[in-house]
Amino acid sequence: MLELRGLTKIYNVFPAVNDVNFSVKTGEILGYLGPNGAGKSTTIKMLTGLLEPTSGNVFYEGKNIRKNLYEYKKRIGYVPEEPAIYSHLSAYDYLLMVGRLRQIPEKLLKRKIEQFMGFFDLSQDMYSSISSYSKGMIQKVLLSSALLHNPDILFLDEPLSGLDVETSSIIKAVVNKLKGEGKIIFYCSHILEIVEKICTRVIIIFKGQIIADDSVDNLR
Repeated sequence: MLELRGLTKIYNVFPAVNDVNFSVKTGEILGYLGPNGAGKSTTIKMLTGLLEPTSGNVFYEGKNIRKNLYEYKKRIGYVPEEPAIYSHLSAYDYLLMVGRLRQIPEKLLKRKIEQFMGFFDLSQDMYSSISSYSKGMIQKVLLSSALLHNPDILFLDEPLSGLDVETSSIIKAVVNKLKGEGKIIFYCSHILEIVEKICTRVIIIFKGQIIADDSVDNLR
């Protein structure tokens, strides 16, 4: 279980996230919904250990993640809203680099890369420079890199923004498969229609505070 207790982030005097409390169980797809500037990305950055909270804590399996951030990061995958990727590399070389940083054994890593590239229909392009890729192709590479090490928690920040229908459908299928494997999926978006189709539960955040937390059916 992933748990947030009193999570707060203040920039100057402005609270971007203000005393947020909730928990996410295994096998749950949590939709984190809110308008731009509501505090969604700030929450995710604290949950992934990229940003230190002003106050409050994040717990995973009952342990404060900041007590051993290195071990916690081994168990998470993250697809950011703004792709941070080495575009001069090919998809294959980029994933090879990520997998080696994750200390995945070489033979297993190469097999996984080929499997992901095949699944995402990138086998013909995996040796081409990422700079030549469309946004949808880049998103597939980012998702592959987040899943290479088989994480227990997957954080998705606006993963379908600006993507074509085919790519969106593939990503939705991947998310549902991970749910079936008992993963925790934290799905951040500002688009209600997408969250309704994918998530089992929705939290709505506005101006840094939670204003709703319920199942999709009840919120409708």
